Amino acid sequence: MTTFVLPHEVHGDGAHKVFAVHGWFADRSAYAAVLPDLDREHLTYALVDLRGYGEARHASGAYTTSEAARDLVDLADRLGWDRFSVVGHSMGGAVAQRLLSAAPDRLRRIAGVSPVPACGLDLPPGQWELFADAADRPENRRAIIDFTTGGSRPAAWLDRMVARSLERSDSKAFRAWLDSWAGEDFHDGVSGAGVPALAVAGALDPALSAALLRQTWMSWYPRAELHELASAGHYAMDETPLELVRVVEDFLRADDGEEP
Repeated sequence: MTTFVLPHEVHGDGAHKVFAVHGWFADRSAYAAVLPDLDREHLTYALVDLRGYGEARHASGAYTTSEAARDLVDLADRLGWDRFSVVGHSMGGAVAQRLLSAAPDRLRRIAGVSPVPACGLDLPPGQWELFADAADRPENRRAIIDFTTGGSRPAAWLDRMVARSLERSDSKAFRAWLDSWAGEDFHDGVSGAGVPALAVAGALDPALSAALLRQTWMSWYPRAELHELASAGHYAMDETPLELVRVVEDFLRADDGEEP
C-alpha cells in the first residue's frame, strides 16, 4: 500500500528545516511572492500542497488540521528531517499548532501568519453562511478577501486572488476544510507548549487581528511573540512580502546556535 505524500517543493540548503503551509484560499503558490528573497543559506524550506489543493487537489482525505499534521510528520520522515520549524498562513497556522501535539519533540519553532487560533473561529450565522457558500460562489470568496484586507486593495488584485483560489482548490475539499479550521477547538491540548511561537498579524485584517491573537495565541504559549504589520491585511505574503520575510526569518534564525 502506497502512503500518501504531500506534494512539495524544496528551496535552499540550510541546516534549519522549515515547512511552509498555505491557507484556505490557495495552494503552495501562496508563497510565490516571498520566494525570491528567502534565506536559502541558513534555511531550507519545503512548500507543501495540503489535500484538496494544488497537486493534491484530487487527493482524498478527511481534510482536517489533524490529518494535515500527520501528513507533515510523514513528509518530514521521508525528507530525513528529524527536527523542523513550521510557518503556516491562516488555516496553515492552525495546522502548525496541531503539530504541537503530533510531534512536540521535533518542532523547533512555529510561526503563524494571520493564524487561525487553536480554538477555531466562532463565526456568527451570517458570516458562517458567507464562508460555507464560498466553496461554490466566487463572489463570496472575493468578499471575504476584500473584508480581510480592509477593503483597501485594487479590484484587479481581488479578482486575481479569487481566480487563483478557484484554480488551485477542490470545492468539496475547500468546504470540508472550513469545518475543521473554524469549527474545531483543540487549544486545551496545546496550551502551555514550550516551543517558541511567533504570531504575525496584519493591522488591516479585522478577522484575525492582533487583539484576537493576544487573547488566544499569546495567552496559551509561554514563549509566544506577536508582531503586527501596519500595512498588511490577511495576505501579508502578497501585501508586504519583504517585511514579512524579515520578521519571520529573524524569528527562525534566533535559535541558530541550538542543535538542529
